[in-house]
Amino acid sequence: MGFRPLHDRVVVRRITAEEKSAGGIIIPDTAKEKPQEGEIVSVGPGARNEQGQLVALDVKAGDRVLFGKWSGTEVKIGGEELLIMKESDIMGIVDKAA
Repeated sequence: MGFRPLHDRVVVRRITAEEKSAGGIIIPDTAKEKPQEGEIVSVGPGARNEQGQLVALDVKAGDRVLFGKWSGTEVKIGGEELLIMKESDIMGIVDKAA
């Protein structure tokens, strides 16, 4: 990808939601909510603190994260729909072992 976010911003790819409910009912596209889970594609270098020092982000490319329903700005980069958001919009990292 030819895009690198600045400061404390991250690029997130939404992880598609299940096509079926827990009971096996197929959910139509019009009834689906946008997923609130995604994978970090790219991260910025970090934000500067009050002393001017660069503070690295807690997330890295490849992390699975949860974010708010209305978080981020939707953009299309290289034909793929992605989200750009600040690290503070991310609620947490999903543990792969769980």
